[in-house]
Formats: sequence, structure tokens, C-alpha cells
Amino acid sequence: MKVLLFGASGRVGQRITDELLARGHEVTGVSRSGDIEGSSDPDFEVVAGDATDADRVAALVEGHDAVASALGPPDGADPSVLSTMAEAVLEGMKRTDADRLVWTGGAGGLRVGAETRLIETDAFPEEVVPIARAHIDALEIIRGAEAVEWSYVAPAAVIEPGERTGTYRSAAGELVTDDDGDSYISMEDFAVAFVDELERGDAVRTQLGVGH
Repeated sequence: MKVLLFGASGRVGQRITDELLARGHEVTGVSRSGDIEGSSDPDFEVVAGDATDADRVAALVEGHDAVASALGPPDGADPSVLSTMAEAVLEGMKRTDADRLVWTGGAGGLRVGAETRLIETDAFPEEVVPIARAHIDALEIIRGAEAVEWSYVAPAAVIEPGERTGTYRSAAGELVTDDDGDSYISMEDFAVAFVDELERGDAVRTQLGVGH
């Protein structure tokens, strides 16, 4: 599969790249600068691109089988730029034959009760609320994309660099927790879950929570 990956220079994006390449996929990694340190794999190409520019997105998507996103707001940017990115990526895809999109979301929009999302709990850090709301807004835009086979993969409440165990649990729309109520996943295993969904398509048009 030829995959166009936005946000490839970030910590999660780099791990998604590694997972895709390890499984034999061809990856075009997009960054604003066109410079990504690391892999010299012949199946990995780096290009410059602005995910808020639908024209540029369309040009980049052409010739790829699927689009993946590990996008986040640039340092110092208004988190609402995520909505602009979602709109531009979807508009760009509409102009091509590619209709498969897997998007990295945030945990804040996942349910922790019948009518309660993580962002609405007292324990949710106030300083993270703006970026969490931006991810939720982007999800609503993606949900409206009728012509795109999208999946929105959201991590556990805590995601950080760690071990690739190759195991995880998932739940549609729900925060994944362990028996002690903790919610955690390594970035490496998040990448496993992300690529599994890209390959299998078990959660198309679904907000999917993943965790250990």
C-alpha cells in the first residue's frame, strides 16, 4: 500500500512511519519543512506540504492508496488550526481517487460513562482543554465526510514513548482503561493499532479508543 502520512515528523508520526515500513508499505512522509530526520528506508520519501492548503493536499494525495494523519497544531499555533487541517485534507482527497483516511485523534472526546466524555471529568487537566476541544471539533468535521472511508483512532489518556509489545485493546468511542482504572498506551503500540486499522478497516466511520 502507498500511504501519504501527514505529521510524519512528530513523535507519533515517526512511529507510525516505522510501523508502516516494517510491514512493507511505501510511505510518503509530509512535514512543513520537507525535512524529517531518521529513516533512510528506500520505501520512505519525504516531501514538504502544508496540511491547511487543499490544493497542495490534492497534489500530494495523487497516486496514493490511503491517507494517514498524525497532525497536531504547530508549536505556538491556535489549536483550532486542526479544524482547518481536517477541512483541507478532506477537500484535497475529494479531488483524487483516494478515499481511505485514518486520523490520529485525542483522548478527550472518548466516553468514560454513558453521557460523559473524558474532557468533561474533574480530573481532566485544564491546560489540555483547548487542544482536546480542537481534536473534538476536527472529529465532527471528519464525521461529515460522506465520500471518505475514515477511521479516527484515539489513544489512552496517557501516551508516551515506550515498548512495542504488539498488543492493545480497543473500544468504539470509549476510553480504554485497565482493571485499576488507569488508561495508558505506548506510542509504539498506538502505532501498531493505527496501522492495524489502516490495513483491516474494522472501524470505518468510527471513533476508536485504544489502550493497554
